[in-house]
Amino acid sequence: MTGSERLVVRGPEDILGFIPHSLGYWPAASLVAMTLHGTTLGATLRLDLPGPANQADPAAFARAVRRYLESDQDADGSLLAVFTSDAGMGPPSAYDLLVDTVRRALDQAGMPVRDAWLVGDEYWRDALCSDASCCPLPGRPVQEIRDSMLNTEMVYRGSSIGPAPRAGSQPEAPVPAMHLAAVLEAQAGWEHELGGQSRSRAQFNAVLDFWELLLERSHDGQWIPDVERDAFLRATLLVPTWRDALLVMAAAGRAAAEAGAEQFGVLSEDGGDVSAVALPLLPPPGFAGRQQRRAAGAASGAVPAGYGEVLMGLAPAAPDWAGLDALDRILGHLAVLGGHPAAAALTLRGWVAWSRGRGSYAAAHLGRALELEPEYRLAELLLDIVGRGTLCGWAARKEAAWQKFPKDPAGEKETL
Repeated sequence: MTGSERLVVRGPEDILGFIPHSLGYWPAASLVAMTLHGTTLGATLRLDLPGPANQADPAAFARAVRRYLESDQDADGSLLAVFTSDAGMGPPSAYDLLVDTVRRALDQAGMPVRDAWLVGDEYWRDALCSDASCCPLPGRPVQEIRDSMLNTEMVYRGSSIGPAPRAGSQPEAPVPAMHLAAVLEAQAGWEHELGGQSRSRAQFNAVLDFWELLLERSHDGQWIPDVERDAFLRATLLVPTWRDALLVMAAAGRAAAEAGAEQFGVLSEDGGDVSAVALPLLPPPGFAGRQQRRAAGAASGAVPAGYGEVLMGLAPAAPDWAGLDALDRILGHLAVLGGHPAAAALTLRGWVAWSRGRGSYAAAHLGRALELEPEYRLAELLLDIVGRGTLCGWAARKEAAWQKFPKDPAGEKETL
């Protein structure tokens, strides 16, 4: 595909067909709002529909929608879609007041709603049309959305629609019992070896070296299970200092991870054995060269981002999305093995999902982490941030936000 190619929206069924690809799943009992930049689709927001107690006065809900969409400072219009059951589609629809209230809020914010739709289990229709002569009931078949040209093109480009995220969902793939037993046995050995090294600067650097190499290798490569490697990685996730530094390194670079650890005073020269525990795999010959280039970049005078700034997506200006995508894939493989390391892996996956602007996935990962290890502090902290509706700083800025297809040159989605 060339850089001039675009995803062209030919009608409302294309817009509605794009929404599940943008979210990663077909929404249910949800309001989906999309910003517009002229004739180009912008950000996508999904919120649970308000319950019956709040439907009579949806002003607070409308303000929340407005607050989220105002993060897209270039937006000059919006689109709404209410995903519900066919029984609630009317007219009059149970959501007429909700749609009208949200429309008024977005009009006042300079993002007038250009179109709105109700999408049920079997039919969909224009939410702003009550004329039965042009919008006859029960509406148009939902299959038109699934068969739309844009949906077909998204599938062709490699996009897929999965199940909706749920906190109680099980791991994605079963693990062979013999492999699981071998990893857990090896992990116990690594925990014993690393037990006195949590403050060791040498071990800190060795752990980050290993993870950094793995992140670079995992950008495009297939994950092949390895007992010693996987056991070592899971053991490192049990040390909060290493876990936090890994997250910062993947997003903001090695210099930020090292500077933060120094700032918090968690490392010492004699915080364990002078020499680091031997790693399960030796780095390839070219790895030292990468370290030297990284050190040269760190010495350029730029101040590394702080841990708190990275955690909230305030710095750097844009994260290393390729690094975070690689980290997310690795953590997914480590999490299916269960146990306390899985709680750490799921917590980090929850943060990555939140930084991508995918709050539903973030809540699901964090919920599963807390099921595995109740009162896991970092998971509780992040779930509170997600639950309050806080947007990650990167997700709120188009130039920094995660793109589902980072290498896809197709560009923006154009409306009619």
